[in-house]
Amino acid sequence: MSEQLRLMAVHAHPDDESSKGAATMARYVAEGHRVRVVTCTGGERGDILNPKLAHDTTILADMPAYRRREMAAAAEALGIEHVWLGFVDSGLPEGDPLPPLPEGCFALEPLEVPVEALVREIRTFRPHVMTTYNEEGGYPHPDHIRTHEVSVAAFHAAADPEQFPDAGPAWEVSKLYYDVGFSLDRIRAISDAMHERGLVSPFEDWLERAATRPQRTVTTRVRCEEYFDRRDEALRAHATQIDPDGFFFEVPRDVEREVWPVEQFELAESRVPVEIPEDDLFAGLRRLSA
Repeated sequence: MSEQLRLMAVHAHPDDESSKGAATMARYVAEGHRVRVVTCTGGERGDILNPKLAHDTTILADMPAYRRREMAAAAEALGIEHVWLGFVDSGLPEGDPLPPLPEGCFALEPLEVPVEALVREIRTFRPHVMTTYNEEGGYPHPDHIRTHEVSVAAFHAAADPEQFPDAGPAWEVSKLYYDVGFSLDRIRAISDAMHERGLVSPFEDWLERAATRPQRTVTTRVRCEEYFDRRDEALRAHATQIDPDGFFFEVPRDVEREVWPVEQFELAESRVPVEIPEDDLFAGLRRLSA
């Protein structure tokens, strides 16, 4: 029996891995486990969200290639392995009425196509645990919702030798989690701590919106405050998407480490006995790895 475990995180776009569960991944890498991120699309239709780069003609000339370089830098910062699933970003439709999604995009692919692709990755890597988004996508981006659908279907199909037999020998993933990175409890705790220190919280509008939405069930809180710096380095690597002077970096890290030193997850399915609450995605598996 080997003590090395394997975690696979399935994300929609490059940069999602750095804003959702990144410090947890860095912690498990530091502990000697293997962590692989699967990115479903190339982020081809993403806008430049960093105002400092908004008019950079080099980036505008080849956004897909630039985002690939950003992803490679983020993976290096976290110490993770990375693969592209190979589908095309759907973009975020805006307007009233909403425009149709572009032909050939990830969200319009027949479900079995990306499911087979992800099953192949699962059977190759053989993760003990997978993380992804909930049925709402975390937020309602069509690629995030599709990523949820694909991940759940692949979680089940990978274990069934009759499904996609050409994708490799069947592998049963033991646990599936949804990311709960921006819970109301977290936002409120950090905001209160900043107010107590005479600081302005960046979450005021967020709190008003979040208070009206149903909250997810948090089953698992992973201590990872020692790895916030690696998370931040990975975020900054996605320079087109993250303003280094913007929202993600307005909370002082000493405040965050003190009041919210964890990342949160919701256990969606488990094939091994569990005891809730957990403090480890590999709970129940550390003596069962192979």
